[in-house]
Amino acid sequence: MNKTIIFRELSFKTVRSSGNGGQHINKVASKVVLNFFIQTSQGLSKSEKELILKNLSNKISCNGVLRMSAQSTRSQHRNKELVIIRFFSLLAQATIISKPRRKSLYNKKLHQKSLKAKKHLSEKKDSRKKLRF
Repeated sequence: MNKTIIFRELSFKTVRSSGNGGQHINKVASKVVLNFFIQTSQGLSKSEKELILKNLSNKISCNGVLRMSAQSTRSQHRNKELVIIRFFSLLAQATIISKPRRKSLYNKKLHQKSLKAKKHLSEKKDSRKKLRF
């Protein structure tokens, strides 16, 4: 993953932010929307693209565009910085290959021990019940 190439491929759009803020919110476009076209990216290898498409399938549109936005601050520049940071951390998480789970071995002795403990607890609880005639 080449961050400098990917950074050049990002496209930004500014939109009016929603929420509180009164006159400032109504006249200033402080929300930043980041668009990234995964399939046409030169900064990602083929295997990285496949991993991203698989792991971030719920965040990618049908056109293959990863879209993220930030509107938490009043500053457009700060929102742009925040969305870039979030974007690269999301890409880093999506390209991590998880290790396959190793099956735990079945231990007969431990299984017998837990069954014995359950039986003992069950008998203890049964002894507390009132007898019915």
